[in-house]
Amino acid sequence: MSCWMPECPALSMCRGLAALPITCLERAKDLKTRLGILLHKPELGHGIGTSSKLQLGSRRRNSSQEVLEWRESFDQLLKSKTGVTAFHAFLKTEFSEENLDFWLACEDFKKTRSKTKLASKANRIFEEFVQSEAPREVNIDHETREITRKNLSGATSACFNEAQAKTRTLMEKDSYPRFLKSASYQDMTKQATSRGTSKRSHT
Repeated sequence: MSCWMPECPALSMCRGLAALPITCLERAKDLKTRLGILLHKPELGHGIGTSSKLQLGSRRRNSSQEVLEWRESFDQLLKSKTGVTAFHAFLKTEFSEENLDFWLACEDFKKTRSKTKLASKANRIFEEFVQSEAPREVNIDHETREITRKNLSGATSACFNEAQAKTRTLMEKDSYPRFLKSASYQDMTKQATSRGTSKRSHT
């Protein structure tokens, strides 16, 4: 009389493993060892944190230097995205942000390659900023306005050059010096200078 006994699951697993090629078992053991080493290495996590802190510190130093460079020239300010944002915020307090918006629209317009898009964009910019009593009319003389109007008939990437140059000069001579004297920019330079001083004291 035979007595049936259920087979032990562990014994079944061992038999299955024994049937595997030796190379598979060795690779599995090797992988387990490597995973164990990685999981128990605290310095790996520490290294990642340190690296991100160093990058953040570097960005802060760069932005501090950038803020101080804005006072060197109007070009330096316009080259900086942060500078343009800060200048735009200042112009809004003077209700003259349309000058910068027009200048930026012209910069974007120059990058347009499609002739059909060039014509439609040119008309839109003219209607918004240049024509008499435009919703956001920029402060340019009548002669420049008429030259720009004529340029629209055969719109090219250069059709706003004269109007853009006049607006830029106006901002550089008028708004830019006031921006440099403004409380908001003075606060930014103080923060940038203090960050630079604290950095030197720690080295």
